[in-house]
Amino acid sequence: MTRSLSKGPFVDPKVFSSKTKVIWSRASSILPQFVGKTFLIHNGKSFVELQVQEMMIGHKFGEFALTRKKPMHKKKEKRK
Repeated sequence: MTRSLSKGPFVDPKVFSSKTKVIWSRASSILPQFVGKTFLIHNGKSFVELQVQEMMIGHKFGEFALTRKKPMHKKKEKRK
């Protein structure tokens, strides 16, 4: 279910007042005034650096900070 248009996009108020631009709220929407700025987004373990571009407007910050590691498979050695 999507958010009502009458309410507008959700943005945590701390994003506007924060001087360090560290974001804990992954559900906050990216607004046009954030374009060109760099943010640190918490992914549950560490912070991921993100520079906002115009094509990201309307998306959530959490979409750009992956929370899962890519699987690493062992390579088999060839027998001689």
